Amino acid sequence: MAAASAPGEIRVASPAGRLVVLTTVLGSSMAMLDSTVVNVALPRIGADLGTDLAALQWTVNAYMLTLAGLILLGGALGDRYGRRRVFVVGVVWFAAASLLCGIAPDAGILIAARALQGVGGALLTPGSLALIQASFHPDDRARAVGLWSGFGGVGAAVGPFVGGWLVDGPGWRWVFLLNLPLAALCVPVALRYVPESRDPAAHGRFDVLGAALAALALAGVTYALIEAPARGASPVVIGAAVGGLVLGAVFVAVERRRAAPMLPPSIFRSRLFTSVNLVTFCVYAALGGFFFLSAIQLQVVAGYSALGAGTALLPTTVLMLLFSARSGELGRRIGPRIPLTVGPLLAAAGMLLMLRVGPDSASFGGYAGEVLPAVVVLGAGLVVVVAPLTATVLAAVDAGRAGLASGINNAAARAAGLIAVAALPLLAGMGPEAYRDAGEFAATFRRAMPMCAGLLVAGAVLAWWTVRAPAAPGREERPVCAVHCGVSSPPLEPERGDG
Repeated sequence: MAAASAPGEIRVASPAGRLVVLTTVLGSSMAMLDSTVVNVALPRIGADLGTDLAALQWTVNAYMLTLAGLILLGGALGDRYGRRRVFVVGVVWFAAASLLCGIAPDAGILIAARALQGVGGALLTPGSLALIQASFHPDDRARAVGLWSGFGGVGAAVGPFVGGWLVDGPGWRWVFLLNLPLAALCVPVALRYVPESRDPAAHGRFDVLGAALAALALAGVTYALIEAPARGASPVVIGAAVGGLVLGAVFVAVERRRAAPMLPPSIFRSRLFTSVNLVTFCVYAALGGFFFLSAIQLQVVAGYSALGAGTALLPTTVLMLLFSARSGELGRRIGPRIPLTVGPLLAAAGMLLMLRVGPDSASFGGYAGEVLPAVVVLGAGLVVVVAPLTATVLAAVDAGRAGLASGINNAAARAAGLIAVAALPLLAGMGPEAYRDAGEFAATFRRAMPMCAGLLVAGAVLAWWTVRAPAAPGREERPVCAVHCGVSSPPLEPERGDG
């Protein structure tokens, strides 16, 4: 059915405008929630399917692997073939994969379905905000982007609560099955009210080879890190590690020679852009490892229910929801160097405070005295760092490449979380059955948290020594995400509308 309005003409106050915001928020929330809520369900998934720790790592990483490897390609497909079309395909694909996750009889099928979910996420995630930017009248774009990011932030805040409630109630499978009614609402609204748009300058050449090489390189390294505790230095593990590194080198060589690469090497000529992406890698690697391990620690060691664990970590996201806009404004006034240094140090302190969490932390006094201070300090650090980090990435390149820069930054963060979830259990000495034993998991958790904090300290030092340039003048006049609640990745920022 035809859309009601032409691209670039919809007003926020109109019924069509409200429905465009609704459908894009629903679509992006599906992908965002599944990248975070699943952590809370991991102990129940492991118990129900009889899996070891490696299978739980793959349950998280299979999704992040395909999403990180394909998200730039997904944005390019939308620009060329139509953002609404690719967005709707992504939503349908994501829902179908979610159904497969929900009915998976064993860990192998669940992991495969999670990888398929990541493909759907790579198609719908870039398109949701691009549709906002292209659909609304220029005078309303900033407000529309603000509504999109605000409602998305609320979704990120309530997601762990809803996920925990589902795990404790109907069961972990409903964490995935919940996506089906969301998709059933999202797709017809998108087809009826969201106008189709595309980039007239986009061509039909896509860097499929580059995307495949990036995904395979990450897969090889991830497989080696996850399987090493059980298999040791076996030929399979060593072969996967070497193969992943070789494919990574081939990816770099291919991108340098392609006429239209997925990851243009020229964008890294900006020292500021390169530095901020390295800081991003450190910050989001630490966050990926922290949320993966903390959700298990709270349930296996402290005795929280899934709902209790999701709620316990909620203050971090709430703080980002309430104060990230002010943090972004402060970063514009004083420049990015101080926020990008102080923020990671605060977050590192919060992670070290989690070392106090133990078997007595499930009581009200235990939560108030041990868990809450840790997540509040962590949240304060993220409030300080995430919005200025995103603004600095955009300021490091010219306006015409802002969308690409944001996509690279988002993919770097997801790849960092992927590697951290694979590497931390190995580095901390977690055995395949560690999550079934409270004492063993607690001991390895105490070794892992300082490693996460160390990554944040490394990011702070890197920011202090390399980040100098303030945000570019006038950059704040572009429509940007006002709310930064992404604990798995920075928000994707909109491109300039082209109609």
